Amino acid sequence: MNVEELVRDALREQATQQQPAPAGFADRVLGARRRRRTRRLASVAVATAAVVAVGVGVPLLDSGGRKDVRPSGVLDSRDVSAHPDQGPPRELIAAGRSVLAAYYTVKVVPQNAGLAIGERTYRLLNQGTGRYEKDDRWSFVAVAPGLRTAAVLERRMPAARIGLLDLATGEVERWIPVSHGVGGLAFSPDGRRLVATTYTDNPDGFEKAMDARTGRSHWVPRFQSLSRTGFEILDVASGRGTWVAVPPGREFLGREDFAFGRAGDLLYARIVGPRDGMQQFYDFAGRKVPAPANEAHLRSDVGARLSPDGRLAAWGLVAEPHHTSYSSIRDPLTGKELTRVRGSHLLAWADDKRLIAWERDPDVERYRPRLVLVTIGSTKVVPLSGFQEPNDGYGDRDWEPVFADR
Repeated sequence: MNVEELVRDALREQATQQQPAPAGFADRVLGARRRRRTRRLASVAVATAAVVAVGVGVPLLDSGGRKDVRPSGVLDSRDVSAHPDQGPPRELIAAGRSVLAAYYTVKVVPQNAGLAIGERTYRLLNQGTGRYEKDDRWSFVAVAPGLRTAAVLERRMPAARIGLLDLATGEVERWIPVSHGVGGLAFSPDGRRLVATTYTDNPDGFEKAMDARTGRSHWVPRFQSLSRTGFEILDVASGRGTWVAVPPGREFLGREDFAFGRAGDLLYARIVGPRDGMQQFYDFAGRKVPAPANEAHLRSDVGARLSPDGRLAAWGLVAEPHHTSYSSIRDPLTGKELTRVRGSHLLAWADDKRLIAWERDPDVERYRPRLVLVTIGSTKVVPLSGFQEPNDGYGDRDWEPVFADR
């Protein structure tokens, strides 16, 4: 006997003992029961849909109305993801807080007999599949913390607008027009602001030079004579910003992009000359200012910079005994060396004790590096990518990584 028959029998029994029930009473009882059952089923369906959405990375809206795509196993995982058989990588590389969000290759494209442009081709991490996919629309890509958004420049540089690329869909959500041509981009540590470095010429220019060893000519970054013009700090949400003139003051080799300091309240740019590799800090009005105490002894050409807790400073290469490279770890306040760690280029901190670095192949005379995870206090390295092959063209590496915080 089903539920409806039980209710009808109970009502008939009640009818023999009491006054007749109001018209439609049984239907109302059954209807109420059906509504309660429907509400329970709907609640279960909503809960199930929420679990499925989290599991597969379906776009959800946060309180600010923006899409939040966090595919499981890609952004939320804290484990090491390594592919030492892949160089360049095809699948996700990550360690701790740092993710290889993208990488690019450079092709030197001659413009005339003596000048050329270095064109970048990016491969961006598809967060749904965990694979790197080619996207040749952009000449420059900067990835925001969290890997939800990238700021991009179109092929022609200096660019007249900046795109905000949704990394989940691969589509530009919004374009920000700028008053001065842009050649470089960098996000603030919190991802809310963007500094755009402005140039009069393409900052990736090349010129011919003679190799003293081989007697052959090859392409090298050309001196950009007064090419950098300044910067514009943009609010990512509104797109508003003000351009500030900051001329280079002298010829410099290659890029001299601005980036945010650790606290996000100052900018720095690299110094070329007697203090090559160091940095000059600026306030947001373009005035030169002293470096913050914990960044005064950093190098602009070492990507890792300060450890997450701010107690250690990544420094440059200091030794290569038998082709095994070591870099210095220093006190950020004094510049004093505290210890050394494996790796020829320290790229990003995985946590307060581990870093991602380029490590050369000790068995090959020429520089043939791979990405590795190194640990302070240990000589052990964990391979993250395959080795790069020696590059006969410009540069020591045939692809360059772009790291971002999870």
